[in-house]
Amino acid sequence: MIEFDNRTDFNFNADELEEICKYLTDKDVELILTTDEEIKKINKEFRNKDKATDVLSFPLENIPGMPLGSIVISIDTAKKEAEEFGHSIEDEIKLLFIHGLLHLLGYDHEIDNGEMRAKEAEIIEKFNLPKSLIVRNET
Repeated sequence: MIEFDNRTDFNFNADELEEICKYLTDKDVELILTTDEEIKKINKEFRNKDKATDVLSFPLENIPGMPLGSIVISIDTAKKEAEEFGHSIEDEIKLLFIHGLLHLLGYDHEIDNGEMRAKEAEIIEKFNLPKSLIVRNET
């Protein structure tokens, strides 16, 4: 189940993400939809990067009955990226959610040998979504 905290005025139905979430995990996931201003503060505090970003993931310890972790998505950046790549904001949020969820599950595209890229491509194809962060950065 997705615990949704929308801190923006953008109307998004997080129920659309439930099927994706269930495909990858049976654990609960927190999703926070926020602004560039807030995600910049979070990015600075937890990653020492003083800039806004599109998605951040915060995994929790793997304890039975506990949520998998939290995914924070900036609606401001998602809107810009959706426009840049020519798809809907809703699809961009789904792509960012998949990317964040894979990080919660332990995938790391910065150090793996393409496993995250392959898993992301599999999910994108299964749910008929546009190219993802990783896949579109290859071209």
